Amino acid sequence: MALIFDIKVVPLSGRFSVIRDKSGELKCFLKSAPEKGDANRELIKELSKLLKITQSELEIVAGLTSRKKKIKIHTSFTYAQLCIALAVVYQNQCV
Repeated sequence: MALIFDIKVVPLSGRFSVIRDKSGELKCFLKSAPEKGDANRELIKELSKLLKITQSELEIVAGLTSRKKKIKIHTSFTYAQLCIALAVVYQNQCV
């Protein structure tokens, strides 16, 4: 079982954090530049730490060169569990 979710990335932000914007979309701020896959590697590394899973359990399935990405988690996560692990739950938008 796997979970696929959308996330928008903002490279060169000077920090790493994950938020939910006003439209309810997940947004990730990255320290790395979008060059030579650095930002993608940082995204996978930091998400794996937050979710307490290995990096090999995460995969960017769409948007390798785009700010909008689709991430696949190769474990049994629900979207609600994802939001709780990322600490982005607000106003019951993540159920």
